[in-house]
Amino acid sequence: MTTTPPTTATASQAPAPHMAGNFAPVKDELTAYDLPVTGTIPPELSGWFLRNGPNPRDAATPHWFFGDGMVHGLRLEGGRAVSYRNRWVRTSTFTGGERTADAQGRRNLAAGVANTHIVRHAGRTLALVESSFPYEIDCRPGHELETIGAHDFGGRLTTAMTAHPKTCPTTGELHFFGYGGPTPPYLTYHRADAAGELVISRPIDVPGHTMMHDFHLTAGHVVFMDLPVVFDRSHPGMPFQWNPEYGARLGVLRRDDPYGEVRWLPIDPCYVFHALNAHDEGDRRIVLHVSRYADFGGMTPAHLWRWTLDLTTGTVTEEQLDDRFCEFPRVDDRLAGLPARFGHATTGELPGTGPIPGALLRYDLQTGAVVRHDFGPGRTPGEAVFAPADDRPGGPGWLITYVYDASTDTSDLVVLDAEDISADPVATVHLPQRVPYGFHGNWLPDPVS
Repeated sequence: MTTTPPTTATASQAPAPHMAGNFAPVKDELTAYDLPVTGTIPPELSGWFLRNGPNPRDAATPHWFFGDGMVHGLRLEGGRAVSYRNRWVRTSTFTGGERTADAQGRRNLAAGVANTHIVRHAGRTLALVESSFPYEIDCRPGHELETIGAHDFGGRLTTAMTAHPKTCPTTGELHFFGYGGPTPPYLTYHRADAAGELVISRPIDVPGHTMMHDFHLTAGHVVFMDLPVVFDRSHPGMPFQWNPEYGARLGVLRRDDPYGEVRWLPIDPCYVFHALNAHDEGDRRIVLHVSRYADFGGMTPAHLWRWTLDLTTGTVTEEQLDDRFCEFPRVDDRLAGLPARFGHATTGELPGTGPIPGALLRYDLQTGAVVRHDFGPGRTPGEAVFAPADDRPGGPGWLITYVYDASTDTSDLVVLDAEDISADPVATVHLPQRVPYGFHGNWLPDPVS
């Protein structure tokens, strides 16, 4: 066990909301084996459940989004919870105090907190934050969750990388973008082939530096969301400000013409952190599902919306599908960019908003039906990830999430049957320490031999 204690506020100061309760960091890096289980872990689950999130070392950290990244990993194998471990992502910011920009504003893309997501592509496991390069994490036996270092695709990546890349299930390509910087281009589209080689980097002209957190991929298109949350260095904490006068629009780029025209379609001002999924309907329509906020800053609740893009008329039909709060929407990743009948999302707690009953929602995107799993009083889930039971995309599987119990100040890993989420958990793994609220993760199955 190694320990790097975060600093704490003085007794006369109440901690900021993002430093209190289960948003507060944990100080210990632990390794524990043969964890206790209630229920039965499906023997088909063999791999790692990894989740990334902020774990600030400094009480002066001005916003939850700026905390140092920590990956929490649970190893499942042969019906056992083999091990749990949590490790800070040892970026150059963590180890050497490097800053993302110098006094002249020049960016250091290797510096960052790598605290938002963790994905696997072309044999590399990458911890991501949208302001910097990704950091590679070692998941080999005996090296579990050690940091290898910054990954810039052999020197070809010259922008930051989104924390929400999309892997095409048909081609194996990784699609992503980089945004930001003090000067244009404010947006660059990237594509890596199935072997992990960066093969396309194409600047896209947008009028301003907006906070573009996520985007959309279909079989035939890439769709960008240029929304009115605009960079403002004078804004305290997060250097972005809601500015509806900027406008809101969706930019459509054909995948078979990556250097071609980006066609922009206007929508009502709003903000979207996270997309559920997208797919083409024929040659002239694109359907997007998003967790949509009416604005940004006041943190009004997000709801599930559908946007239908008509490429003939250049218009977007906007529909709210549910009036329940939802965030962290996910699908079976083998259907990314393809029609998916089911998606799921999480309800929980946001910094400073107070408790929201913790539940998981499963949406039938064809019928509109919604099934809910309540975790019980004081129990709040994080993002739930789909782990398949077989090789049929959209088929049976499990939803896996960390769940925090406020009554005991402990966390569990919970496994639900994705086809019957209202039922009792299939398995609950009891963890050796609390897992703070975080952002995103993935189920990384062992390679098939």
